[in-house]
Amino acid sequence: MQVGRTVTATEVFRMSEGHDPQDAIGQVTHYFGHLSVAVVSLKEPLAIGERIHIRGHTTDLVQEVGSMEVEHAAVDQAGLGDDVALKVDVHVREHDLIFREA
Repeated sequence: MQVGRTVTATEVFRMSEGHDPQDAIGQVTHYFGHLSVAVVSLKEPLAIGERIHIRGHTTDLVQEVGSMEVEHAAVDQAGLGDDVALKVDVHVREHDLIFREA
């Protein structure tokens, strides 16, 4: 972090140096900017409260999963093959990869 600039909530968490794309637990398939919601196709289960790292060409975001829906219904967890809607802190893009963060 640089001195003299505002630190966002997502910068407080330590981000992993790098992820292997094969370790991704999902991929962003759509982003609704007016709602700040990303639609993610999951390759592994995901639950409320887990920390995720969304990584792409211009995206680098670590956040806790705070809100998740499947078929317009709020859920606490989602599994392999589910398409979930996640509330995100910043703009993400289609094809961004989702990783589980330690």
